[in-house]
Amino acid sequence: MNQKRILVTGASGCIGHYISETLIQNTNHELFLLVRNPSKLQVNTQARPGITVLQGDMQKISQFADLLSTIDIAVLTATAWGGEQTFDINVDKTLELLKLLDPDRCEQVIYFSTASVLGRDNQPLKEAGELGTDYIRSKYDCLHKKSQLAIASKITTVFPTLVLGGDANKPYSHLTSGIPEVTKYINLIRFLQVDGSFHFIHGRDIATVVQHLIDHPPKGNASRSLVLGQKEITANQAVEQVCAYLNKKIYFRIPLSLGLANLIIAIFRIQMAAWDRFCMNYRHFTYENVINPDSFGLPNYCVTMSDVLKISGVKARANNNSKKL
Repeated sequence: MNQKRILVTGASGCIGHYISETLIQNTNHELFLLVRNPSKLQVNTQARPGITVLQGDMQKISQFADLLSTIDIAVLTATAWGGEQTFDINVDKTLELLKLLDPDRCEQVIYFSTASVLGRDNQPLKEAGELGTDYIRSKYDCLHKKSQLAIASKITTVFPTLVLGGDANKPYSHLTSGIPEVTKYINLIRFLQVDGSFHFIHGRDIATVVQHLIDHPPKGNASRSLVLGQKEITANQAVEQVCAYLNKKIYFRIPLSLGLANLIIAIFRIQMAAWDRFCMNYRHFTYENVINPDSFGLPNYCVTMSDVLKISGVKARANNNSKKL
C-alpha cells in the first residue's frame, strides 16, 4: 500500500491517542501528530520511522501552512470543550486548517463532529444550534460552514455518540471517568425505570473505523456522514446489564416519569440549562445506520455494558447466594 502523509490533530486527547497508536502499529504511513504539549502524548513515537510530533496550537495553525499543503489525509480530532476559545478553535481555526490543505492533493479529511448536533433522522438538529453548550453550538456551526469549502467533497464527517476510553497510558473520556462512581449508586438506580435510549462507542473501535476509512475512503455516492456507535441500548437495559454484571437483583422498578422529574425540579428549584432541559425531554438519543467495526466485518472491542464495565476497571461480582439486597 502506498505510503501516505497523514496529519492527526488533537493527538494527545482520548480519541487522538487511540488513532495515533493504531496508525503507528498497523500502518507504515508517515504520521504528523499535532499536540500542544508533547509530554501528554503517551504513544511510542519511536516505534518505527516516519513519526513526527508537531508541537503547536490550533490557534496558530497557519505556522504549519507549508506542511499542510503536502498532507494526503487529515484526521481532525482537536477540539475545545468550552471556554472563550471554543468558537475560535472549533470553527474559525478548523476552517483555516481546511483551507490550507491542497484540495488537489489531499485525498480525504476525516473530521470529528459530535452526534449531539444530529436528530434521530441523522439530520442537523436545530435545537443543538440554538440551545446547545458552546461546544455543541460550535460543532453545529462548523458543520454548515465547512460544506462551502473547496475541499468539501473530500471531507468524511464522523459523529461519535457517547465516547468511552482511557487507560494507564491514555486520558480517560468524560464518560469512562464517571462510570465507577455511577456503579456506587446501583443499589438505588436498579429500582428506577427510565424512558430513554442511547449509543456508545469506545476509542479503540473509533480508531479501527478511522483506519478502515483511511484504507478505503468512501467512493461515489457512499455517505460521507457517519454516526459512530454500537447498537442502541435503552436506559433500562443498561441498568439490567449492570446489575447482572454486579450480581444485584432487581425486585421491582418504579417508573420515573417526566412529570415526576419536572415536579422534583420545581419543588427543589433546581436550575437547569436550556440544553439540559431539552435533553431531558428528548430522551432517545438514537440514530439511523450507526457505524462500528462490525459494519466493515472488523472485530469490535467494546459492545456490551459488561465490556464497558470491565474495560472501565469495575470488577464483576460473583453470585455468593447471599440473600441481602
